[in-house]
Amino acid sequence: MADTSSSLSLPFIQPSQAQKHVTHNEALRILDVVTQLGVLADDQATPPAAPAEGDRYIVGDAATDAWTGHEGQVALYETGVWQYFTPNAGWRAYVTGREALVVHDGTEWIDLDSAELQDIEAFGLGMMSLPNTPFSAKLNAALWTAHYLDDGGDGNLITTVNKEATGNDAGFVFQQDFGTRGLFGLFGSDNLRLATSSDGVAFRDGLIVDAATGIVDQPNLPQFKGVTNFDNYTAADAWTKIAINQTEFNDQNAFDAGTNHFVAPVAGSYFFGAALTFKQNASDQARMGAQMILNGTSVITGSLSEITGPHVSEQTSLQIQCMVSLAAGDTVELQGRLRGFDGYFLADQTSFWGFKVG
Repeated sequence: MADTSSSLSLPFIQPSQAQKHVTHNEALRILDVVTQLGVLADDQATPPAAPAEGDRYIVGDAATDAWTGHEGQVALYETGVWQYFTPNAGWRAYVTGREALVVHDGTEWIDLDSAELQDIEAFGLGMMSLPNTPFSAKLNAALWTAHYLDDGGDGNLITTVNKEATGNDAGFVFQQDFGTRGLFGLFGSDNLRLATSSDGVAFRDGLIVDAATGIVDQPNLPQFKGVTNFDNYTAADAWTKIAINQTEFNDQNAFDAGTNHFVAPVAGSYFFGAALTFKQNASDQARMGAQMILNGTSVITGSLSEITGPHVSEQTSLQIQCMVSLAAGDTVELQGRLRGFDGYFLADQTSFWGFKVG
């Protein structure tokens, strides 16, 4: 059986040992010294002239007098003499004289805010650092605050995320159970990018700001423009869905050319517009009107309009626009009417368009 413990060198009570209380009390005394260790100073080389019972110091370099040869050890003044304890790696002490926390690295004592800690290979806060993330933290909240003027700072707070070259990444990755769900930063280029993913594999860009121009692009914004590629016949005084059967662009495939209406992919505010061009059949006295219909039944407020003045076939155009709040799955369609006489809405000059604005 060993005589002392491996970490703190606490003396063990041996079998058949006499005066066991002496050994036990010595172990308690050592614990009293090194547990919750606090010292008055850690940079003093000469013992104080009048130490108090229980004073503790970390002996400084080039020690003199009673401390000679005990550099780096914990010195305890007790019962009128100095006693010394050799630290192991991992011992920590609070230095009351300068309000600093120090730790022993196996060779020497270092401040936890010393320059030596600026070159450590890994640091884990609340967890072990991960292999590819030398700084790792496991916590429920974090705060970065500016150093205020009253505290000696300048009141500003700037965080810098740097990369080596244009093709590298610099940004923030947002995850759910370590599966990536969002990106924000400079990924693979110098353009500022905001992207999301539902599976951590396929990513969809919601926002890209061009580094050279500052122009903002929304690659997945629901937007479309559609036209009719044939003359749409309309009976007199009958509201008729305009067959917008061909799209010039149709992001998110929100416009269904088969049913001739827009389908909202997500809830939000949408802006729509349309242009209808008159083509006469039997008479140029027909009066052209237009409206947009929500879910096949309701006229969208502000979309109903009519031209009552003279019409010129293949030239007179009616334009309407409106804004509406839609739920996901709501539909919007364009309808036209010729009052008094039948006629057509001209191919290629009759269009319907829209996009999400909020």
